[in-house]
Amino acid sequence: MIAPATHTDAAECARITMAHARTFSLASKLLPLEKRRAAYALYAFCRVADDLVDQADHGNLVALRLQLDAYREQLQAALDGRPSGPIFREMAWVTRAYEVSPAPLFELLDGVGRDLEAHTYATWPELEQYCEGVASSVGEMCTYVFGVPAGPAMRVKAIQYARTLGTAMQLTNILRDVGEDAGRGRCYLPAEDMARFGLTAQDVLARDPALARHASWARLMAFEVSRARALYAAAMPGIALLDADAQRCAAACATGYAGILTAIEAQGYDTISSRARIGRLARVGILWNAWRYRAPTPDLSALGHGPRIVWEPNTASSNADALVRLA
Repeated sequence: MIAPATHTDAAECARITMAHARTFSLASKLLPLEKRRAAYALYAFCRVADDLVDQADHGNLVALRLQLDAYREQLQAALDGRPSGPIFREMAWVTRAYEVSPAPLFELLDGVGRDLEAHTYATWPELEQYCEGVASSVGEMCTYVFGVPAGPAMRVKAIQYARTLGTAMQLTNILRDVGEDAGRGRCYLPAEDMARFGLTAQDVLARDPALARHASWARLMAFEVSRARALYAAAMPGIALLDADAQRCAAACATGYAGILTAIEAQGYDTISSRARIGRLARVGILWNAWRYRAPTPDLSALGHGPRIVWEPNTASSNADALVRLA
């Protein structure tokens, strides 16, 4: 039950979540009340940090770095028992109630801070490192709240799966938001991948809608979509490690975000001139399927190593550009 003294703070975190995160807002309804409150607090903390950095226009970077530093100091003060403001009062509560490690909280701030720099990504491992900072960190935070009944040792493994899911979701965001990111002067797609299909970052940053009609663009996007789907597939077994009352929420997040990949395909991979969205009816279907979700009883010996992926061309596929198989 939410204590009356913190009801207003919790409501503010819920407002931020529901205003900005359709999929997560729906998925969180499958959590018990206290875990939902905790999830909203984590989302609000991450969202405000990300929105701060998204103000960057290369004319105010010094000021934004100072604001991000101040946000970091507010987090540290909250962890030290001196919270200020609704979000950090809620963060002080959630980190204490669920013993959330500070490491992924500060990792998130380091990750979003990279967007204040002129970063490009030469290879997938470089982009993966970015995804780890801004999204795998969130998966780790949520694992503490969701709970792992098998104990701390298995929680370490559950975190590995959750971090893989975070990477999958962030790659999905990148593929969905190509045009929006280009408008901010950002191209996250790995240069090595683009070169494979005869493209460069400048092609993307030009934001020419004609690019989306080129066969090379479709092949690049299909390649990246297959990478994202492999990450989702690798992450899904970890849901079975979570508390039963959190498995449906985790499943809804995973399947909801994976559904964005289908929406990207449905609009011919054109995420340069438009943003792929999941329709309301589809979102309701995702929620219904998640409500019926029952994770299989995990084989702990099989899951103990965590997710492992080997990236290689799928030579068995009729599409030679479809990536990958899992190890």
